[in-house]
Amino acid sequence: MELSPKFMVSYKRGLNTVENGRQGYWLSTDSWDLHRRAEKDRLRHNEKVKEVIKQNLGEIIGQQDIITAEDGKIIKIPIRGLELPHIRFDPHGKKGVGQGPGGSQPGDVIGRSGQQGQGAGKQAGTEPGIDFYEAEFTIEELVQMVFEDLHLPNLREKGTKDILADQIRFDTIARRGPQSNIDKKRTLINAWKRNAIEGKPGWEIRDEDKRFKSWEIVPEKQRNAVVIAMRDVSGSMGEFEAYIARSFYYWMTRFLRTKYTATEIVFITCHTEAREVDEHAFFAAGDSGGTRLSAAYKLALEIIEKRYNPREWNIYPFMFSDGYNWGDQEVVEYMRKLVEYSNLIGYGEIANDLWGSSGGLAPLGQAITEAFQDDPRVVVVKITSKEDVWPALKRFFSKHPEVAAAEW
Repeated sequence: MELSPKFMVSYKRGLNTVENGRQGYWLSTDSWDLHRRAEKDRLRHNEKVKEVIKQNLGEIIGQQDIITAEDGKIIKIPIRGLELPHIRFDPHGKKGVGQGPGGSQPGDVIGRSGQQGQGAGKQAGTEPGIDFYEAEFTIEELVQMVFEDLHLPNLREKGTKDILADQIRFDTIARRGPQSNIDKKRTLINAWKRNAIEGKPGWEIRDEDKRFKSWEIVPEKQRNAVVIAMRDVSGSMGEFEAYIARSFYYWMTRFLRTKYTATEIVFITCHTEAREVDEHAFFAAGDSGGTRLSAAYKLALEIIEKRYNPREWNIYPFMFSDGYNWGDQEVVEYMRKLVEYSNLIGYGEIANDLWGSSGGLAPLGQAITEAFQDDPRVVVVKITSKEDVWPALKRFFSKHPEVAAAEW
């Protein structure tokens, strides 16, 4: 039996479909759009809201109240009002008829009113302002949008040791479950088969016909990966520089623990000396002393050689600094050794002074760029504002096909 596309199967209890003491179901010939139009509009509106949020992620994820928010907290993000297309009456009462040459496209300007301003400050205006409203999201929903397009770059099959991480798979079928999880297609097929076997083909649905989508938690193999997070904590790192470094590493840590749950993270702080610390000390460390970042790269190499065999681990070292450093060439030499072990090396320079306004890099950034300008495994970014944290995340954690194509 084939149903016309304009018909829908509706799970409604019929008033006249009681057979053998059982209450059955009936086919509705109502247009699907009549039932789904409001839901479709709501989903389309939500998608537009998400698009607006994604376009402004740079500004959003740099906000301190979002970074410090606890899981489950509702955050409010102001966005411009989004309206569904509709015909508007001319507020100025001009007369005319709805005719034209045709060929217009959505977004074409068909007329303009007088250029009266909206008003600014204490001045009066005659035009309406732009409507804003606050969209509410949980931290988890925002995190999902932030991490949707991020990946560990150039992840390779390495080593014989497989790390298992629990993953939820929504791919099993059960005879019982919440009504919201009912599998309509399987339920209808089962009902049709049973009714056909009983000699009365039809769509009467009984409890025994119902099937529900369910899930199970299964271990999924993940590739071995370690991220080495290095942070400059010298005295030249001011309040802004420290905030940017913490902000980047905060989102990086959440990203890894959301999408790559088995990935290990090593935390290193450095001034003239480097040391491995725990996560709390890494984010809470103050800034003092001189700067010799080569000590951090040296320590990273020692940790790799002791604990993370490059033949068995995907390795990703990252460093954030203001670029003021003693011994730039020492850093370059240690990075040359790290490149041989690493899938990708990231260096982020935080510029809030002369180098930020000049458009160039500080001496360390210049030395790294010159030494590795032809090596796609070394990625350098410059951050001059909170809004640059999101582009830096995308730059480091994109797939980098140019690296995958290179010969190692």
